[in-house]
Amino acid sequence: MLSAEELQDHIRGCALNRRESQKIIYSSFYGYAMSICHRYANKQEDATEILNDGFLKVFIEIYRFKPAYTDTISSFKGWLRKIMIYTAIDHFRKNQKHQFTGELNESYLHVPDAHEDALDKISYEEIIRAIKYLTPGYRTVFNLFVIEGFSHEEIAKELGISSGTSKSNLAKAKKQLQKILFQQNEIVSKNVV
Repeated sequence: MLSAEELQDHIRGCALNRRESQKIIYSSFYGYAMSICHRYANKQEDATEILNDGFLKVFIEIYRFKPAYTDTISSFKGWLRKIMIYTAIDHFRKNQKHQFTGELNESYLHVPDAHEDALDKISYEEIIRAIKYLTPGYRTVFNLFVIEGFSHEEIAKELGISSGTSKSNLAKAKKQLQKILFQQNEIVSKNVV
């Protein structure tokens, strides 16, 4: 990981369009940025496209970056995160809005009888993996509301939908996510027994 001084030096280098500085920033923050992009993408190719479009925006706009607080690295990560999120929203609007209220996958329509405390046994990683199975519109609203902290009004504005549609899709996303998690739990339980 870069030190704060190295990061500031490479930010200046990127502002001067130095390829070596761009390469260092890209490789230093690749994993962090990709983890954000994966939450919004259906496939690896989509996540990579969002990531690369996002870094292009970062390099074009890096001259505007000013640390919001004394910790330059955290401030830069927050700035980068915001760009990646908005790039994912742009990607969604451009490529997947027509799938906004897609149908549930048939394999997730059956909810097995399970105890409510089963959710207590689900790990963070299992939940993140399950989010990837949400339909694109539901996943986008879920990520923006639950993970990023956007309000329904902000989501509506960014996605070009009504706040009522945002609320409805969040509720549907939660139901679909619950079904996916119960389905995964049933599969794991059968394999253990």
